[in-house]
Amino acid sequence: MIKSSYTPDNSFSTLVDDQYDVILIGGGPAGATVSALLAEQGHSVAVFERSTIPRFHVGESLIPETYWPLERLGLIDKLKASAFPKKFSVQFVSDGWKESAPFYFDMHNSHESSQTWQVDRADFDNLMLDNAVEKGATVRMNAHVLEVLFGDENNSDRATGVKVKLTDSNGNIETREVHAKVIVDASGTSAFLMNRMKLRQSDPYLRKGTVWSYFKGARRDEGKDEGATLIMQTAGKKSWFWYIPLQDDIVSVGCTGTMRAMFSKGSTPETTFERELQRCPALQERLANAERCMDFLTTKDYSYSSTQAAGDGWVLCGDAFGFVDPVYSSGVYLALKGGEFVADAIHEALTNNDTSAARLGCWKDEYAAGVENFRKLVYAFYTPGFSFGSFLKEHPQFKSNLVDILIGAVFKPEHDAMFAAMGEVLPPKDG
Repeated sequence: MIKSSYTPDNSFSTLVDDQYDVILIGGGPAGATVSALLAEQGHSVAVFERSTIPRFHVGESLIPETYWPLERLGLIDKLKASAFPKKFSVQFVSDGWKESAPFYFDMHNSHESSQTWQVDRADFDNLMLDNAVEKGATVRMNAHVLEVLFGDENNSDRATGVKVKLTDSNGNIETREVHAKVIVDASGTSAFLMNRMKLRQSDPYLRKGTVWSYFKGARRDEGKDEGATLIMQTAGKKSWFWYIPLQDDIVSVGCTGTMRAMFSKGSTPETTFERELQRCPALQERLANAERCMDFLTTKDYSYSSTQAAGDGWVLCGDAFGFVDPVYSSGVYLALKGGEFVADAIHEALTNNDTSAARLGCWKDEYAAGVENFRKLVYAFYTPGFSFGSFLKEHPQFKSNLVDILIGAVFKPEHDAMFAAMGEVLPPKDG
């Protein structure tokens, strides 16, 4: 387990100035990426994190393309030295028991980036935030941003700072106004600015819900397959399970299905999980001798996006801009990649003294095109009657495109031909 090298001093006077170049709302992967890259370039940066890190978070499986932003952040050697299980592949199970051959990433690309990790998010997020501090960012935990401040003498719509409630280790509370040239909302799925500014739009084809927990002693495969992610559809393609091996003999297991099926009247998270487990013999076998080691948790209707990426003096990043679906483990990668896009845009904006919406949001179209490639693949996964195996038998030339998206290489225009060959593939709107 990675231990924090940074213990925050929670005294009010030593950590928070009145003015910064950039304020980050949230210290998860997106916020840690933006703050580290900007601090490294000499900008004054403050991160206000509402909770205390390390803290629990789901979303543990990294896809190979995370290698490149992690390399830019200088974290590859630390991950290599960690106890996180190595991940070489993803494997699919259909109809509850039919196992595909593993998709080995190094068969597609021999570079070391083809090996990635299954991470404990508490430790991983802590590692990333430590890195931001080492590069010069100010991080304040137990710092609850209450509102974003708008309006200066020239522009009533320009973000100028935040009002933040600071709580120290003794429980003392102080509310402060802290100003900055740019405010970055990296608040994750709570989507602070998106919700307050009514920018949220839900995905009508992905109204899903998830029940998940952690199990100790579940069966893993051996050798190179020990750290593989498994995506296990239940009989009839009504739901699916993720199976992610973590350190200390723990496996993260979650079930995703329609809101109607997962949260039907009278059901509980446990009864829903057990009902769906009975429809997945391959997972039953893996959990036969396992012991659940925490209560079931749930997430509902989590697929959304923002109609706007930035405004004058503010910008959204990571899950605060949108979230697709957990099926292809894209969340952390998009937080890191989006963090790069946002950090580079802010650096150029500050360098040119232009923090307009156009400058801060200049990355949106390129980023959204990559996200859309993930979304189209997710739609295909949930569409009854569609089979990736059948599609590749008919169109074998697109296998490399499919693997590209599985590893996260979604920012390539050549994927358009594959989706054109698929045609319109949409799941039913009821999920």
